[in-house]
Amino acid sequence: MADYSAAREILLEEREKLVHQLKELGATESGALRSDLDFGEGFSDAGAVTAERTEVLGIVESLKSHLGEVDASLARIDDNTYGTCARCANRISPERMEVRPRSRLCVKCKTAMA
Repeated sequence: MADYSAAREILLEEREKLVHQLKELGATESGALRSDLDFGEGFSDAGAVTAERTEVLGIVESLKSHLGEVDASLARIDDNTYGTCARCANRISPERMEVRPRSRLCVKCKTAMA
Protein backbone atom coordinates (compact mmCIF):
# COMPACT_ATOMS: atom_id res chain seq x y z
CA MET A 1 0.00 0.00 0.00
CA ALA A 2 1.40 3.37 -1.03
CA ASP A 3 1.85 6.20 1.44
CA TYR A 4 -0.41 9.05 0.42
CA SER A 5 -0.01 11.11 3.60
CA ALA A 6 1.45 14.05 1.63
CA ALA A 7 -1.45 13.93 -0.84
CA ARG A 8 -3.92 13.75 2.06
CA GLU A 9 -2.38 16.88 3.63
CA ILE A 10 -2.54 18.78 0.33
CA LEU A 11 -6.16 17.73 -0.18
CA LEU A 12 -7.13 18.66 3.39
CA GLU A 13 -5.54 22.10 2.97
CA GLU A 14 -7.36 22.54 -0.34
CA ARG A 15 -10.62 21.48 1.32
CA GLU A 16 -10.13 24.00 4.10
CA LYS A 17 -9.57 26.80 1.57
CA LEU A 18 -12.66 25.83 -0.43
CA VAL A 19 -14.88 25.74 2.67
CA HIS A 20 -13.51 29.15 3.67
CA GLN A 21 -14.27 30.56 0.21
CA LEU A 22 -17.81 29.20 0.36
CA LYS A 23 -18.33 30.80 3.77
CA GLU A 24 -16.97 34.10 2.46
CA LEU A 25 -19.62 33.99 -0.26
CA GLY A 26 -22.33 33.27 2.30
CA ALA A 27 -22.74 29.61 1.40
CA THR A 28 -22.60 26.40 3.36
CA GLU A 29 -20.43 23.39 2.46
CA SER A 30 -23.42 21.97 0.59
CA GLY A 31 -23.51 25.12 -1.56
CA ALA A 32 -26.72 26.53 -0.12
CA LEU A 33 -26.72 30.31 0.28
CA ARG A 34 -27.61 31.65 3.70
CA SER A 35 -31.13 33.05 3.79
CA ASP A 36 -29.90 36.24 5.47
CA LEU A 37 -27.43 37.01 2.65
CA ASP A 38 -27.62 40.71 1.80
CA PHE A 39 -26.34 42.07 -1.48
CA GLY A 40 -26.18 45.58 -0.05
CA GLU A 41 -28.16 48.75 -0.41
CA GLY A 42 -26.01 49.79 -3.37
CA PHE A 43 -28.29 47.86 -5.65
CA SER A 44 -31.00 50.20 -6.84
CA ASP A 45 -33.03 47.66 -8.75
CA ALA A 46 -34.02 44.04 -8.68
CA GLY A 47 -32.15 43.35 -11.94
CA ALA A 48 -28.81 44.25 -10.40
CA VAL A 49 -29.53 42.09 -7.35
CA THR A 50 -30.54 39.18 -9.58
CA ALA A 51 -27.36 39.54 -11.67
CA GLU A 52 -25.16 39.64 -8.57
CA ARG A 53 -26.94 36.67 -7.01
CA THR A 54 -26.60 34.70 -10.26
CA GLU A 55 -22.87 35.41 -10.37
CA VAL A 56 -22.42 34.35 -6.74
CA LEU A 57 -24.43 31.16 -7.37
CA GLY A 58 -22.17 30.32 -10.33
CA ILE A 59 -19.04 30.73 -8.23
CA VAL A 60 -20.60 28.71 -5.40
CA GLU A 61 -21.47 25.87 -7.80
CA SER A 62 -17.89 25.80 -9.08
CA LEU A 63 -16.46 25.73 -5.55
CA LYS A 64 -18.95 23.04 -4.52
CA SER A 65 -17.92 20.90 -7.49
CA HIS A 66 -14.24 21.34 -6.65
CA LEU A 67 -14.98 20.45 -3.00
CA GLY A 68 -16.75 17.30 -4.17
CA GLU A 69 -13.65 16.28 -6.14
CA VAL A 70 -11.45 16.84 -3.09
CA ASP A 71 -13.79 14.84 -0.84
CA ALA A 72 -13.91 12.02 -3.40
CA SER A 73 -10.10 11.97 -3.53
CA LEU A 74 -9.91 11.76 0.26
CA ALA A 75 -12.40 8.87 0.17
CA ARG A 76 -10.25 7.10 -2.45
CA ILE A 77 -7.23 7.43 -0.16
CA ASP A 78 -9.27 5.88 2.66
CA ASP A 79 -10.50 2.95 0.54
CA ASN A 80 -7.11 2.39 -1.08
CA THR A 81 -8.20 3.21 -4.64
CA TYR A 82 -6.40 6.57 -4.80
CA GLY A 83 -4.06 6.72 -7.76
CA THR A 84 -6.06 4.14 -9.73
CA CYS A 85 -7.84 5.25 -12.90
CA ALA A 86 -11.61 5.13 -12.45
CA ARG A 87 -12.05 4.18 -16.13
CA CYS A 88 -9.33 1.63 -16.99
CA ALA A 89 -8.20 0.65 -13.45
CA ASN A 90 -4.53 1.22 -14.31
CA ARG A 91 -2.30 3.18 -11.96
CA ILE A 92 -2.24 6.93 -12.56
CA SER A 93 1.31 8.20 -12.89
CA PRO A 94 2.78 9.63 -9.69
CA GLU A 95 3.72 12.77 -11.64
CA ARG A 96 0.08 13.38 -12.57
CA MET A 97 -1.06 12.76 -8.99
CA GLU A 98 1.55 15.20 -7.74
CA VAL A 99 0.47 17.93 -10.16
CA ARG A 100 -3.27 17.28 -9.76
CA PRO A 101 -3.99 15.33 -6.57
CA ARG A 102 -7.73 15.24 -7.41
CA SER A 103 -7.12 13.18 -10.58
CA ARG A 104 -9.39 10.20 -10.97
CA LEU A 105 -8.40 9.39 -14.55
CA CYS A 106 -5.04 8.58 -16.09
CA VAL A 107 -3.81 10.87 -18.89
CA LYS A 108 -4.76 8.35 -21.59
CA CYS A 109 -8.37 8.05 -20.39
CA LYS A 110 -8.72 11.77 -19.71
CA THR A 111 -7.45 12.53 -23.24
CA ALA A 112 -9.83 9.98 -24.75
CA MET A 113 -12.78 11.68 -23.03
CA ALA A 114 -11.87 15.15 -24.30
